[in-house]
Parts: sequence; structure tokens; C-alpha cells
Amino acid sequence: MKHWVTYPLIGHPYDAALLTGAGLTRFARAAEAAGVDGIGFTDHPAPSHKWLQAGGHDALDPLAALAFVAAATERLRLIPNILVLPYRNPFVVAKAVATIDALSGGRFVLAVATGYLRGEYRALGVEFDDRNALFDEAIEVLRGVWTVDDFAYEGRTFTATGQTANPKPAQVPIWIGGNSKLSRRRVATVGDGWSPFPAPRQLAATSKTPPLETVDDLAGMLEYLWQQVDEAGRDRATIDVAFQTDAGGDIASDGFDVAARLEALDELAGLGVTWAGISVPGDSLDHAIETLERYGEQVIRAPR
Repeated sequence: MKHWVTYPLIGHPYDAALLTGAGLTRFARAAEAAGVDGIGFTDHPAPSHKWLQAGGHDALDPLAALAFVAAATERLRLIPNILVLPYRNPFVVAKAVATIDALSGGRFVLAVATGYLRGEYRALGVEFDDRNALFDEAIEVLRGVWTVDDFAYEGRTFTATGQTANPKPAQVPIWIGGNSKLSRRRVATVGDGWSPFPAPRQLAATSKTPPLETVDDLAGMLEYLWQQVDEAGRDRATIDVAFQTDAGGDIASDGFDVAARLEALDELAGLGVTWAGISVPGDSLDHAIETLERYGEQVIRAPR
């Protein structure tokens, strides 16, 4: 089981230290020292003020932040959590990701999804109802321009008559996020991993996604995923599954039940989960790092 942490810009307003180079460097290096295997950043280039006031959160640009982290660390995998693929021209995404992957020594994992905020789509000039078609064509462009020269593609909003982009990454895994059956079918046919979205019933209704709040929910979704993987003729062992459990309670609390978390991680591993997510508090940079260091000692490096 590998572990990844999402950078704790998880509220609004935020701790100003989280938006400094020194703060990000401290956090990333602390994560690496704690035994964390990857770091992620959320993707909200133009969130609405209404959403922020209603419980949303601020965000750094994930590609810029991951490039910064790459220079400050040696081992961490660089995992946006999650890049909303239809927001950007896929050739621009391909170039940015390939650049960071090359300069980091092959550490990039491209986790992508379609997103759900209509207001953000409108602000970016992208049609919300086209998001699935745009997502699928973006995956085709990424795979194509990373593989061949003189790549041609007719998109919905662009025409590539024969493009060549270097560097070409040897292998950037593509994880596909989302709880829908469509997301899991995409994983089975064109993805290298599945990153579902933990969603209690109320949040699921708001974000228009199937609810996912228990291990039983996850097990049922995985059953469908593995069925699709088998039908596609692929090896289940080549598909990563990234999931975050809240077993044991709040990891920043004195009442955090380490044994319950370790037991839950073992159960998830038995279902095929390969990456476990970590959420640390965002009230202050110091608190986030202290929590991460303690989690590394109690859980990541715990004798099993």
C-alpha cells in the first residue's frame, strides 16, 4: 500500500503560510520524510465566490505547484487531485505534464476527471454539457501526442494537422477519477488507475455523483470495475486504485484510533486498493506538518 497526501488547502479562508514557497517546501519535504509516496493538489482555477463561501476551498494551480514540488523533493510522486481535463486544451496539458515528468525524473501521475462546477466551466468558456466528449478526446490526444510524431486529430474546438511534441514521457500513468460506471469503463479501456471520490449521500447529491461512504459501497463499485477490466482483456494487477478512508476518525485528533486505521487499510488492500489517501488539517501549516509526521510514525511506518 502506498500513501498520498493532498496539500491542505481545504478550506476558505486559508492559512497564508500555505501559499508561500517556504511553506510548500516544508510540507513536501516533511511528507517525503514521513514516508508518504505522493502529493496532490486540487484543481480550481476559477471557483465562484458563492461556492467558496458555502464550504468550498481555495487552490494552487496543480501543474505549477507540482513543478515546484518536483524541484524540492527527490522521491514524491506528483499527482494532481484531480486535474479537470476539459478545462484546458489537451496539447497544453500534454506539454506541461511531459515537461514536469522529464524534469522530475519520471515522477508524474496524471489523475484526471470531468469536474462538476458549472460556474467554473462558464468562467473558463467551456460548455459544461460537452465535458464528457471533451474528456474522451483529451485522453486520445494525450496518448497520441506522447507516442508519435506528426500527430493529427480533429477535435471539437481545434484541428491538429500534424503536431510533434517533445519530450515524450516514457510512461505517465493516467488515473481516472469519478464514481460513475462511465468512469470505471474508461479506466478499464484507457486508464492506468481509478481514483473514486469519497462522497456521503448529501455531498453526492450536490456534486451529482454516486454516493461512496463505506467499504461496502467501494466493494460494489470495484466489482464492476474488475468485471470491465476482465472484459477488456487487461490484467487487474496493472490497475491502481486510490481511495481515502476515514476509519479511526480524525488523524489530527488525540482520539485517533491507529489500530482501526491499520485494519481498514489491510481490508482495502484486500479489495485491490493500492494507494491510500491522507487528509491533514489546513488550519495552519505547523498543524498540518505535525499531523503528517505523527501519521507517518503511527501508520505508514508501523510494524505490520
